[in-house]
Amino acid sequence: MAGGGAVSSRRPPLSLAEVEPGSENERLGLARDSMFRNPRILKAEVGKPLRNCYTLPGFDFAYGLYIPRTDGGVPEAIGHWNTVDQNRTDFIQKMPRDFITMNRGALKAGYTTAREYNLYYKNKDIRRKEEECTRLKKGPLKLPADMTFGIPARPPTPIFDILQHRYKELWMEQQRALTVAQRVETKKLQIDKPRETRTTLLRKNPQPTKEESFWHLPHLEKVGPHLSTLPGRDARKKASSASH
Repeated sequence: MAGGGAVSSRRPPLSLAEVEPGSENERLGLARDSMFRNPRILKAEVGKPLRNCYTLPGFDFAYGLYIPRTDGGVPEAIGHWNTVDQNRTDFIQKMPRDFITMNRGALKAGYTTAREYNLYYKNKDIRRKEEECTRLKKGPLKLPADMTFGIPARPPTPIFDILQHRYKELWMEQQRALTVAQRVETKKLQIDKPRETRTTLLRKNPQPTKEESFWHLPHLEKVGPHLSTLPGRDARKKASSASH
């Protein structure tokens, strides 16, 4: 009790050793500690604050980013000052090679192969000048005093044009103008192209010619025999050969 009110805090996760027979979290059969770390399985205990289902590291655990101190802290700073020697040569930046000048010299010397070029690079190690590599060679950019950095804002949409359906009227006018232009173009094509006549159509697509057939009386048409008085085909062949 503090300040007239009960202050409850979550307790550490439940373990198998703390489970008593007949309690809310009693488990029959095989029981594991992981069962008491699942908030959907763990049951609340009557008259006791809720349990925290997450295990926390030990008391020697440091949360956040650990930065080891290698400078000695305040006593080291009071005792002596670590100064940088300005005469050290290991911090001097080595300028990059000037391959343009070296390639030009190798070409004038008559070298053509890659091996000859590599030997020339080892013999003539030409470096770029410091003023060529500096970023402030040309000076800072001259920007206007009233320049605004960033993306310009989109111009506001006039609310009166929206309420008066101005954009709809503009779109309708554009569609009407487009329709008129299409009709004029269609009329021009129809005027320039001559009309087709029956003669021109027959010249392009001639009709197929009909075969002429003479008319015969129906009773004069050739009719096959209705009776066969000969005994067989062989006898018919012999009779036709004898008559011819």
